[in-house]
Amino acid sequence: MTPIHAPKLATSGDRSIGSRIAAYRTAQGLSQTALGQALGVTFQQVQKYEKGRNRVGAARLQAIADFLGVPVSTFFDDPAETGDGRESIQDLLQDPDVLTLIRTFAGISDKTTRSSVLSIVKAASSLQNGMVEKTG
Repeated sequence: MTPIHAPKLATSGDRSIGSRIAAYRTAQGLSQTALGQALGVTFQQVQKYEKGRNRVGAARLQAIADFLGVPVSTFFDDPAETGDGRESIQDLLQDPDVLTLIRTFAGISDKTTRSSVLSIVKAASSLQNGMVEKTG
């Protein structure tokens, strides 16, 4: 008798990895079609990966990480365990304002201007955090 193998069902881990792929792809302003073309698969397959319907193999996950310019560990780190009270990267990438800020900042090619903009954002954050601490 030949053993019957049940199909492997997608797990919450598959869905988590898929949502991270989607978040990083979106943050870089890439379409599912563009990612699919880079991987040699259809955009429908990318959709299945991102929704966790299909598992992403190790080699394919490495190719995705390489294309997105992130370490493969990015897809495995637990975003809920930042430990310092800050929002996780995945949560931040769900915010349309954050995506706009990233895309706009990425469009600045001059290093001096980028540094100046970063200084302004850091100063605004420090001011905001100082106000929260004084009123809290």
